[in-house]
Amino acid sequence: MLVVNIKEGETIERAIKRYKRKCDQTQLIKNIKNIQYYLKPSKRKREEIYKAIYKYKLLEKIKDN
Repeated sequence: MLVVNIKEGETIERAIKRYKRKCDQTQLIKNIKNIQYYLKPSKRKREEIYKAIYKYKLLEKIKDN
């Protein structure tokens, strides 16, 4: 559980911004999404390969231009 202490004179918007930044740094949302459903290891590996191919193609496209 993340805790954000509000400093004296700090606005709520600023505190919310710090909370969101903490969530991003700890990858809390990403972990929750991964736990929500089971993904077979073979499918997970396949998705990683597809993602790597996609990134490689993008980099090649940028290098060509």
